[in-house]
Amino acid sequence: MHVIGTAGHVDHGKSTLTFALTHINPDRLEEERRREMTIDLGFAWLDLPNGERVGIVDVPGHRDFIENMLAGVGGIDAAILVIAADEGVMPQTREHLAILDLLGIPAGLIALTKIDLVPDPEWRELVTLDILDAVQGTVLEGRPIIPVSARTGEGVDDLIAALTDLLDHLPPRPDLGNPRLPIDRVFTISGFGVVVTGTLNGGSLSVGQEVEIQPAGVRARVRGLQSHEQSLERAGPGQRVAVNLRGVEKSDLARGDVLGLPGAWHPTTLIDARLRYLPNAQRPLEHNDAVKLFTGSAEVMGRVRVLDRERVLPGDESWVQIRLERPVVAAPGDRYIIRRASPGETVGGGVVLDTAPGRRWKRGRPEVIARFETLATGDPLAIALLRLADARGPVPVESLGLAPDQIAQAAARGDLLLSGQGWAIHPASWARLVDKTRRVLARFHAEEPLRLGMPPEALRSRLRLGPDVFAAARDWLAREGVVTPAEGGAIRLPEHSVRLSPAQEEALARLWRAFEEQPHTPPTVAQAREWVGEAVLNGLIERGELVRISSEVVLTPAVLAEWIAFARDRLERGEPLTVGVLRDHFGTTRRYAIDFLERLDALAITRRRGDDRVRGPGDWSKLGPSTNG
Repeated sequence: MHVIGTAGHVDHGKSTLTFALTHINPDRLEEERRREMTIDLGFAWLDLPNGERVGIVDVPGHRDFIENMLAGVGGIDAAILVIAADEGVMPQTREHLAILDLLGIPAGLIALTKIDLVPDPEWRELVTLDILDAVQGTVLEGRPIIPVSARTGEGVDDLIAALTDLLDHLPPRPDLGNPRLPIDRVFTISGFGVVVTGTLNGGSLSVGQEVEIQPAGVRARVRGLQSHEQSLERAGPGQRVAVNLRGVEKSDLARGDVLGLPGAWHPTTLIDARLRYLPNAQRPLEHNDAVKLFTGSAEVMGRVRVLDRERVLPGDESWVQIRLERPVVAAPGDRYIIRRASPGETVGGGVVLDTAPGRRWKRGRPEVIARFETLATGDPLAIALLRLADARGPVPVESLGLAPDQIAQAAARGDLLLSGQGWAIHPASWARLVDKTRRVLARFHAEEPLRLGMPPEALRSRLRLGPDVFAAARDWLAREGVVTPAEGGAIRLPEHSVRLSPAQEEALARLWRAFEEQPHTPPTVAQAREWVGEAVLNGLIERGELVRISSEVVLTPAVLAEWIAFARDRLERGEPLTVGVLRDHFGTTRRYAIDFLERLDALAITRRRGDDRVRGPGDWSKLGPSTNG
């Protein structure tokens, strides 16, 4: 399945030619038919002699609607450049031709229309020479020029034959398992709901499938699929598709959004790219100039950051970073166009290199230019290693998109390190991770010398790693002896140990004597803090030598286990717990009994019935260490 797009100057007969080929009027709007001028995208289809059904996107040619044209040509496989024989090459002919060239449309041909109005063969020859000159150096150089009259039908069969031959030599679009549908129309149908249309690429869609629309950030389910008015259970890449969606409102969506699988596509406001600046641009492109960017079916304002020179002169190429005013969905390898907003003109375009650079690059830096040059090569291994070097920590091996032999060869050369647990890291990233981990833990140990180690979540935050990546990094660092697990899940440097001063040792001994003398009415948190200090008390709690029951009560694990055993036994025998029962049994005070029972209430281990407590659904193990009884 292929999709063809028309291009050319206004009133050169694009829509008329489309009708002659398909017998479908692509001008769907009442205003278009009244004015006899295409304003927005039109759609039709044609059955070729070889049995292939191809879609046709008919675009407006008037300069006022050039931006509507750009929403339609991004997804085509081939173009028909329409040039009227009575006028020849005109301004929008050249602009449309430049757009086709910048987008790298893989195939095309030229339809010399309205030949019935030009019987003079010499005039036709002059127009043909003008066309050959205009297409020189573009994607349409050397392509056939087919004379045709949509009014009389002359040449229509020749055009269909040329299209058939052209598309026969184009490979089908690959199914990569990751469908992407740039939306070019959103509308509703009574009784069916919201419908979006576009040209599907990258993968297939099926009825009943859950999808996500970005950057709208909404999910929906495919209620139905159609291609050229035929209902489908499954649509493949390369097809013009209408998708009937369930679970979404028309107001949620717009042209330029992208439909794909949940979680597959992520919006961006920063794009690294190679820019080709057109020779006929009216003035140079200055750093930070405002432009309109067009990619897929999206249109968004942005500013171009020129990274390798002061300004881009007409005819130059440059490495640029485009900062967008609102997010779009794009992917490396996508083509894009930029236009000036005022006066409106197409000035350039090129290839997207990166949609997640993660930072604004500084200008004139050799390492930045080297990065762009690597991305531009398209070498999967070089690009994977570049992205690996960008990562703060390890990444899943499968995310590199490399074959096992490529990964093994890269590891053998020392280009990457493998954990043996399905993770990879760049050697430079590993060195940075080790260095930062040591520095963070060393500082923590210096500030908290009496604590066994740093809480894992605190270390993860300082290293700025996601939960899964941090878990892999922590295990890898431990296997390499960079860190050592401590009690309670804390993490420490191998050389760290808790060392108390003589005064702290004496204070701690006093505290333990108090807990031994009055185990069921021990010192309060405030008293313990006053005797041994905040750091020593926190260390005792962290190591599980004391268990905090409330803001003011701590118990030893042994005493807590006694209390739990007593409480569980009474509750399991159906006898209620009360403050008085607990107080009298252990010879404690009302304050300690209340705090313990309120802790049971908070964990839903007990429920209150007046002054009594009865068994609730909560888990005893959540109460603290040594509580599984």
